[in-house]
Amino acid sequence: MHNYMIIGLTDALFGTFTLSVAAFVLAMLLTPIYTLTAYRYKFWKKQRTTSTTGEKLEIFPKLHADKFSRNIPTMAGVIFVLSITVITIIFNLDRGQTWLPLAALIGGAFVGLLDDVINVRGQGNGVAGLRSSLKFLMIIVIGLVLGWFFYAKLGTGSINIPFIGNLVLGWAIIPLFTFAVVATSNAVNISDGLDGLAGGLVSVSFVTFGIIALFQMQLLLAGFCFTVVGALLSYLWFNIYPARFFMGDIGSFALGTSLGVVSMLTNTLFLLPIIGIVFVAEAGSSLLQIASKRLLHRKIFISAPIHQHLEASGWPETKVTMRFWIIAVVAAFFGILLAIAGGSI
Repeated sequence: MHNYMIIGLTDALFGTFTLSVAAFVLAMLLTPIYTLTAYRYKFWKKQRTTSTTGEKLEIFPKLHADKFSRNIPTMAGVIFVLSITVITIIFNLDRGQTWLPLAALIGGAFVGLLDDVINVRGQGNGVAGLRSSLKFLMIIVIGLVLGWFFYAKLGTGSINIPFIGNLVLGWAIIPLFTFAVVATSNAVNISDGLDGLAGGLVSVSFVTFGIIALFQMQLLLAGFCFTVVGALLSYLWFNIYPARFFMGDIGSFALGTSLGVVSMLTNTLFLLPIIGIVFVAEAGSSLLQIASKRLLHRKIFISAPIHQHLEASGWPETKVTMRFWIIAVVAAFFGILLAIAGGSI
């Protein structure tokens, strides 16, 4: 019996990591096509000149003046979105485990694509993309639709609370699902501000949830998670400092939306803030900054989110990125321990 279990686990791991390698190879093959297209049609990312609260940005342009002094294409997220989609549809499509995260990936990518196209082709109105309220509304709609499928078609109406057990919510699982999608997509988007930062953080998160899915014997979902990791590693090869290109909102919204869905499918939503502690810090610092400026008319941070504050404090970009990666890995280990001890797996 023990030997059969080992053989079964070995087969599962072989299939899972084969998907990851396939996604990496496909993304590598697509990268030259994207690069030629991006430079030919000038997918240059425009710099924002106004903040979320409407005032003129002063510190942010200075921090990244060197990047915007040279033309760096955006929308490179299309590479890993296409790679993940193709690999999943051909080899790993399943109604119960991979439909939802794939739909979230594509839906988030669509919203991000609209934002990126306006950024690239716009006239530089200072906002450089879709209005935040419109992006927020579109992601909410995606979350509601996917949440309805999660509840009505997959028959899931409860959520696990570590060390306590399952809490039955019924239809109320839909707004909770939507919150997870909206919060995670925006947090990943906010974190995409330094070379390699968001890509590395998301890779760690998907590895973590892939391991949890393997423990839960959700092998196809684990395969999806590692497909994302494989495609992202290809992207990171070119995005680490100094970046050759940026993922753009097409990448950050796709990854964040899908990550939120994966946390719901593994029934580990309450572990997501721990596993993604850096995303929480990034989004939280931005929210605190906005609230403080509007209510107290003063700033808490030199610049927000927190990675910009650290840059403005004198930290080199690479130091911020790599230390945030380390924090993410430690948080991932802690999250897995809590998943095991808390009864999630």
